[in-house]
Amino acid sequence: MIKAVIFDFDNTLMDFMRMKRAAVEAAVDAMIDAGLPFKKTEMIEKIYKVYWKEGIEDQFIFDKVLTNEFGKIDYKILAAGIIGYRRAKEGTLALYPHVQLTLTGLTRMGMKMAVVSDAPRLPVWLRICGLGLQHYFDAVVTFDDAGVKKPDVRPFQMAMSKLGVQPAESLMIGDWAERDVVGAKAAGMKVVFARYGDTAGTEHSGADYDIDDIQQLLDIVKKENQTISS
Repeated sequence: MIKAVIFDFDNTLMDFMRMKRAAVEAAVDAMIDAGLPFKKTEMIEKIYKVYWKEGIEDQFIFDKVLTNEFGKIDYKILAAGIIGYRRAKEGTLALYPHVQLTLTGLTRMGMKMAVVSDAPRLPVWLRICGLGLQHYFDAVVTFDDAGVKKPDVRPFQMAMSKLGVQPAESLMIGDWAERDVVGAKAAGMKVVFARYGDTAGTEHSGADYDIDDIQQLLDIVKKENQTISS
């Protein structure tokens, strides 16, 4: 009997990469306007090179890139980039279609809900509250809470403990097969792969279900619980 649904957040509930791309482009435009002597495409490439090395949530990305390129930070350029980034980020923070409808539907079904994210605590909560989702979740487990990242089973176990449910009573949904699917499976949970948020071109997710719209989650929970009760 499924009693709880645990969500990854970025690229599962919100289109994180769309927001990131728009914010980085706006930041680079602002830095060039402030005097940065690089072409836009060149600077974007340098930023993402550091992102992939240091982590997509790196809070000092522009400091590091400017230091790498010039040996020091021009604070006029840095400030312009940060302001451009923040403005674009706020303007492109958006849920995937049917997220609100699905969360409301799960609430009406009596589901407990949680978020498990590899991102730091504050950015996760800023996104949750910025999108008006804070009242849906009974628990939120971030990297700062668990101290480890998925696919380690501990973040999943921490979420289930907070919800008071067992693995057989829990369903996980995420967009990253190597982390969300592998980790949740290792923790004994049923898993749904959010194919609509996949940015890696995953062919075989290894999940129990693959979905192209988060709304399909409602039918999956119904199916799982009908199977148990029949």
